[in-house]
Amino acid sequence: MKQVFEIFWRFLLLGLTSFGGPAAHLGYFQKTFVQELRWIDQEAYARLIALSQFLPGPGSSQVGFALGLRKAGIGGGVAAFLGFTLPSFTLLYLLAVTSASIEHPTVNGIIQGLKLLAVIVVADATLNMSRNFCQENKTLIIAIATAVAMLLFPYLWVQMLLLLLAAVVGIGFSSRAHQVATSSEAPAKLPLFLFLALFLLLPLLSTSSEWLSLFNSFYHSGSLVFGGGHVVLPLLQQTLGDSVDADRFLLGYAAAQAIPGPMFTLATFLGAEVMEDAALAGALIATLGIFLPGFLLVLSLQSAWESWASQPKISAAAQGLNAAVVGLLLSALYQPVFSSAVNSSLDMALVIAGFIALQRFKLPVLILVLLFTLTGGLLL
Repeated sequence: MKQVFEIFWRFLLLGLTSFGGPAAHLGYFQKTFVQELRWIDQEAYARLIALSQFLPGPGSSQVGFALGLRKAGIGGGVAAFLGFTLPSFTLLYLLAVTSASIEHPTVNGIIQGLKLLAVIVVADATLNMSRNFCQENKTLIIAIATAVAMLLFPYLWVQMLLLLLAAVVGIGFSSRAHQVATSSEAPAKLPLFLFLALFLLLPLLSTSSEWLSLFNSFYHSGSLVFGGGHVVLPLLQQTLGDSVDADRFLLGYAAAQAIPGPMFTLATFLGAEVMEDAALAGALIATLGIFLPGFLLVLSLQSAWESWASQPKISAAAQGLNAAVVGLLLSALYQPVFSSAVNSSLDMALVIAGFIALQRFKLPVLILVLLFTLTGGLLL
C-alpha cells in the first residue's frame, strides 16, 4: 500500500506541473522515473514509448500506467492514472459547469482567444507529425488521401474505414520485406478479451440507456485514436456530432491545451456537456470510457511487445496508421477548428503571429496560453 501511495503522489505532482502535451509528458516521465528515481532503465522506457505509439489511446497516460504497473501491479497502474489525471479532470469539469453560465464580454473574449490558440496548436501538431510520419512519398499520399476523403465525406464510418485501409496499405508496402522469425510471447488473454467484448457489445447495448450510449461513444473513440492527444479532436468531433456545440467543443479542446496533464481529459469536459443535468456522472463515465481501452491493451500486450515490434509487417501497418493520422489532423484543422475560430482579419493575424512564435521561436505553450488569454480579454 505504501508503494501504491508513493506512485499516486509522484504522478499527482506531475499532473499538476506537466504542461506542454504528450511529448513533453514523456520528457517529464523520463527525468523523474529514469534519471532521478531509477524505477526503469532507459532501454526499457524506450520500449514502453514504442508500445504506446503503436497502440490506440492516450500515449503518455499509457506510459504512465505501464510505469505504475511495473512498479506495483494493477494497483500501481491505477494509482498512476488517478494521480496524473485528477488535476486536469477537476479543472475541465469545473470549466464545463461554470463557463456556460457566465455571459460577459471579457469572458467571451478570453474564450475566443483560447479558440484561436487551438488553431495554432493543431496546426503545429499537424506540421510536426507530418515531418515525422510523412517522410516518404507513399506515406505522404496516404496522409493527403485521408485528408481529402474526410473533408469530402465527414462521417465517423469513413474515418474508421480510412484507418483500416491505411494499415492495410502500409502492410502492402512491406510485402517484399523479409519477415524476421522471432519467438513470440502470447498476449494476456483476459484484458484483451474485455477490450474486444466491450468494443463489440457496447454498440448493441447502448440503445437501451443514455449512459451506456455515452460510455460507448468515448470507449470507441479511445479504441480508435492513434497518434496521441491531438488526434482525439477529429474522432470525438465525428463521434459526438451535434451533441456538443462547436464553440463549446473548441473551448474544451483549447482548455485541455492550456492545463497540465493528459489531453484526453477533453472527454471530462464533453461528458459534462452532454449530460448537463448530471454533469459529474457524465464527466466520470466519459473519462473512464476514453482511457479504459488503451489501458486494457497495455495490460494485454506489454509483455509480448518486444518480440512483436521486430516484425516488419507490424511496423509497416503502424507507419500507414501514423500517416493517416496526419491526414485526419489536417482535415480537422480546417473543420471544425479553423472554420469555427477565425472570423476576422485580426483573428487571422493573431493565429499567424502565434504560429510563428511557437514554430520559429519555440515559445512555451504556457506562455502562449497567458498571451492569448490576455489578448482575448482585452481585444476580442
